Amino acid sequence: MIREMNDKTPLELNEEGFLMTFELWNEKVACFLAKEEEGIEDLSPNHWAVINFLREYYKENNAAPMVRKLCKATGLSLKAIYDLFPSGPAKGACKVAGLPKPDGCV
Repeated sequence: MIREMNDKTPLELNEEGFLMTFELWNEKVACFLAKEEEGIEDLSPNHWAVINFLREYYKENNAAPMVRKLCKATGLSLKAIYDLFPSGPAKGACKVAGLPKPDGCV
């Protein structure tokens, strides 16, 4: 499906709201996905720590990290990540980070 951002930039998302093209992601896209797909109004420094780690890990490994790695790298507990991304690290955080939907658990 195609969703238009506020500036009319089209984004191609799958049926669950995940960005179809990793390379088209930028901070403006993250803010749009956070608000429109996940109901997150403002991204805090902790949100960005999770998002940036997910993106870097994906670039290097072509996969999302396991939850334990995400928690260790960001210094955040799993509860804290769920507080930031209520739909979880796989659905919420990966979606906002512009990653494809993870196959397993993150």
